Amino acid sequence: MLERFGLPFSCVSPDIDETPLADETPGQLALRLSMAKALAVSDAHPGAIVIGADQVANFDGRPIGKPGGFEAARSQLGQLSGRTVEFHSGLCVTNGQRTEVDNILTLCRFRQLTEVEIVNYLQREQPYDTAGSAKAEGIGITLMESMQSDDPTAIIGLPLIALARMLRGFGVNPLLEQS
Repeated sequence: MLERFGLPFSCVSPDIDETPLADETPGQLALRLSMAKALAVSDAHPGAIVIGADQVANFDGRPIGKPGGFEAARSQLGQLSGRTVEFHSGLCVTNGQRTEVDNILTLCRFRQLTEVEIVNYLQREQPYDTAGSAKAEGIGITLMESMQSDDPTAIIGLPLIALARMLRGFGVNPLLEQS
């Protein structure tokens, strides 16, 4: 997704414990994890502008993680069927001196799903590494009845509108930069 900006970048995957803290809300968790990722990479790459992101789904006040496999994903989608789920996309930009964070909220209303639809979807897309077991960038969009967000890219995992705003605050404007 970051390629859309036409800026040079490299990806680094920090080793961060993603276990929720006691009494941590899904929004707080998304912000903490995005910040922890960005700061860990920033420590290893002084002076670089680093972007950290994480997404956490909120269902009835508790975080929904990545299912990891078919049965857990089937259970998640069964619970989410016919319900509205908050997806918190935590975003952090830092240069090691200054850090900005934001939480971009997307409300997803899942259709009433049949067991056959859930099984077929999971066999086709295998969204086991995605919070809430639904990949909106693929056929998972058909699971939805509606979505509401100020940033339509947030549900895919990287809120580009918010990121462009934050990068401009760090002196990087994708419309003025040449890759």
